[in-house]
Amino acid sequence: MAMDTVAINGDMIRLGQLLKLAGVVGAGAEAKVLLADDAVTVNGEPEHRRGRQLHPGDVVEVLGQALTLVSGA
Repeated sequence: MAMDTVAINGDMIRLGQLLKLAGVVGAGAEAKVLLADDAVTVNGEPEHRRGRQLHPGDVVEVLGQALTLVSGA
């Protein structure tokens, strides 16, 4: 599984925003489909909410890719 870090400004980002920032999806509608198909986990737990708040240290897995959040500040 590929592991990438994603730097965020501030201490929080929403899951839908992260998926767009990381280039996993191009639009919110695509994120909604991935979440409905159980294709996304946050810290090893299935996640279905685009609005889920994520913080530095969280790990999001989607489509065989692991994204680790780090603080960009």
